[in-house]
Amino acid sequence: MKRLWRFFPALPALMLSGCTVDLLQPAGPIGEGNRDMMVLEWAVMMCVVVPVIIATLVFAWKYRASNTKAEYLRNWSHSNKIEVFIWGVPILIILVLSVFNYWSTHYYDPYKPISKEMQVKVGAPDAKPLHVEVVSLDWKWLFIYPDLGIATINELDVPTKTPLDFRITSDSVMTSFFIPQLGSQIYSMAGMETQLHLMASRPGNFQGEAAQYTGPGFSDMRFRTIAMPQEQFDAWVQNVRSGDNPLAAKEALDAQTYPKYHAAPAAPHAEAPKPAPVVYFSNVQSGLFESIVAKYNVGMTHENHGTSMGDKSMDMPAESHTAAPSNTGM
Repeated sequence: MKRLWRFFPALPALMLSGCTVDLLQPAGPIGEGNRDMMVLEWAVMMCVVVPVIIATLVFAWKYRASNTKAEYLRNWSHSNKIEVFIWGVPILIILVLSVFNYWSTHYYDPYKPISKEMQVKVGAPDAKPLHVEVVSLDWKWLFIYPDLGIATINELDVPTKTPLDFRITSDSVMTSFFIPQLGSQIYSMAGMETQLHLMASRPGNFQGEAAQYTGPGFSDMRFRTIAMPQEQFDAWVQNVRSGDNPLAAKEALDAQTYPKYHAAPAAPHAEAPKPAPVVYFSNVQSGLFESIVAKYNVGMTHENHGTSMGDKSMDMPAESHTAAPSNTGM
């Protein structure tokens, strides 16, 4: 039994051996930047924590009651050196963190398009951005590809080494859109439009999630982000457009069918529903995203505040022009 205790320090590593930390395994330039900032801030924190722990142990040992040789200054009251140290080190740390945080906040601004520098880094300097409109619903996510005329529920398929330009809103409660391995999160709010710019530098199947508590079952409000080479993505788009995929809906996503998919998944009273299944739409009516934003703003879009939807209006059903009731408990 005594021999087993020698392995006790390795127990935490053994317990975590099957775990993965998405934030530390980035798959894109924004994710890499977020990881580097976390590691940097952790390193700066260790510059304080480690010396304090060592000093605590040293002082406890040196000034133990049995050590009669330790110097005891009965009338000590002040030291300029100690004052400089205890004030200077925190000020220096704050200055260092402020500089790095100011730079990273502007360089990785979610509203800032992917830079040419990042595109060159992944080997695709001339790649055109893919536009995706994101709508958070109760326990599910809707992704609209306006330039491609298709949409999906709970699955986001993207090409690698291509800038991803997201426009994000909510048709339910406020939540947060987050793909940890690709980078920054940003809020999704009804009647408002937020933006996010990401890029996947390698193929993979990454988890996306609602990163803000919104009620029972919020932890299951997840989706898969599947990054693939451009050729495979083009083939996937053609497959969705054909409507032959077993996940394809038998109808277009428009003003008449949207309320059906907007509704929360069925579940017993007071229980969170199971995650909604993946659905593909081979055809999406133009202007759906704008209409979802506008119905919380008396028919006006966020980008054209004070201007009616005009020709973009899709004549959404009357009940959808009021704030959508939520079953999340919030």
